[in-house]
Amino acid sequence: MSQSQQHIIIVDDEAPAREMVGEYLKMHGFGVTLCDGGKALREAIETSVPDLVVLDLNMPEEDGLSIIRDLKGRTNVPVIMLTATASPIDRVVGLELGADDYIAKPCELRELMARIRSVLRRSSPVKATAKEAAGAKPAKDQLVRFGTKWLDLEAQALRDDEGNEHPLTASEFGLLKVFAANPKRVLSRERLLELANARDAEAFDRAVDLRIMRIRRKIEIDPTKPAVIRTIRGGGYLFSPAGDKA
Repeated sequence: MSQSQQHIIIVDDEAPAREMVGEYLKMHGFGVTLCDGGKALREAIETSVPDLVVLDLNMPEEDGLSIIRDLKGRTNVPVIMLTATASPIDRVVGLELGADDYIAKPCELRELMARIRSVLRRSSPVKATAKEAAGAKPAKDQLVRFGTKWLDLEAQALRDDEGNEHPLTASEFGLLKVFAANPKRVLSRERLLELANARDAEAFDRAVDLRIMRIRRKIEIDPTKPAVIRTIRGGGYLFSPAGDKA
């Protein structure tokens, strides 16, 4: 494996499934390790911490949720869950435990690849240099343009072009972070809530609409004619970077 090659571990108790995913990722330039369960995963991580783990939730010896809990207690490695029969509750719990995304099995390999690349981009600030961590100017990939403002993913702050900070609630930042990771993708209200880990008393459709309305007042040139976070009738919401002035 070359030094610059990104390393992904595939964890699935079904050999054909993990081998198919592994071969596809190798074709696209990734280094791959195949594991049949939690024990093999832990042994592999002792040798080398990967850039990302693709993990099947439904395995007989040790379920994926307990593996995520253990993994996140050891490392900050990003995790994408593969879910075949897992309930929505399992998916939400997985996200709350620290998983970064999920995709249903059997999965479309091109979609899995897109999710992997998206998660790897999102996780890059975690690997900031010591200089950046000490308070240097945020790296460009930690700043996302949202209309009239910049979202600083590292500082969890919204700023204008003059550097003035505009207050964000935790739930508003959670939604903006999800949009930043999924540009030009229509996201339903349920998907937004799950990816933003917004499992709380307000976690229902109307609450999402209200949060989006508050966000638009802060980032849109004209909140009554939103161009950055658009409503897709019958679908949900879409972050359109083309709405930026930059």
